[in-house]
Amino acid sequence: MSNDSPHVSIIIPAYNEANNIVEIIRKIREVLQGTEHEILVIDDGSGDETSLRAEEAGVKVIRHPYNIGNGASIKTGIRNARGEILVMLDADGQHPPEDIPRLLDKIGPYDMAVGARTSDSDTDLHRNFANTVYNLLASYISGTKVEDLTSGFRAVKAEAGRGFVYLLPNRFSYPTTITLATLRSGRSLVYVPIKGRRRIGKSNIRLLKDGLRFLIIILRIATIYSPLKIFIPASALMFLTGVGYGLFKVIFLNTRYGPTSAMLMTISVVVFMVGLVSEQIAQLRFERSEYFSKE
Repeated sequence: MSNDSPHVSIIIPAYNEANNIVEIIRKIREVLQGTEHEILVIDDGSGDETSLRAEEAGVKVIRHPYNIGNGASIKTGIRNARGEILVMLDADGQHPPEDIPRLLDKIGPYDMAVGARTSDSDTDLHRNFANTVYNLLASYISGTKVEDLTSGFRAVKAEAGRGFVYLLPNRFSYPTTITLATLRSGRSLVYVPIKGRRRIGKSNIRLLKDGLRFLIIILRIATIYSPLKIFIPASALMFLTGVGYGLFKVIFLNTRYGPTSAMLMTISVVVFMVGLVSEQIAQLRFERSEYFSKE
């Protein structure tokens, strides 16, 4: 990091946010007065004047030639940011810029600070329910209480953020990935309560399709970093189903135990052994990535 690098890099992924971007930039500058910072707007193939208005506001703009995804914009921002601390927030008005200093205050003792939306946030009921389910599942996988898995409002040490770039997906589930990767890597994370706002304009998130994608991402990260959290329950379920079905046939139907029960119990042992091997591979992969990250 060169001596003229800013202390903080603000990364704003934007897609058709011409009506919002100037006001977001103005508020960020207000709250960061006196702090060396840069603002990067990543225009993800917008069809409006998002880039033009951001450039007129005097910030650096990086354009994607077409719409790749929110996560891809974050990755572009991380790769081009020069700051020691990276702050990510959306351009749609959901994340209050005045809370940025509260996140920055946590960086140092913590590697990442996440703006966790409180119960009085202006969000839809169905999204609150979905987030609760995601948080519970992520808490089980990580072994740590996750308060807001899908929040895109966060600050992270630059070296930590760059270490996870290759893991991040291109769509909206990047917060899920970077949260679970941070916890699994042994880095510290803290949640800062914020009151989220209703986004300005139409949402680009499709509840059913992107909700399913979030669940798949959680399971994918689990199999990458904590395979036994998935394989042990699956193995136990198969084994108990086999035993239960066999006992039901013997006790209630007065028949033989049967090949189905034996097959389920055999497969459960195979699944468990695959889980053990996967855990060893995951550990070796993690140690290798840590080594090259230090190099």
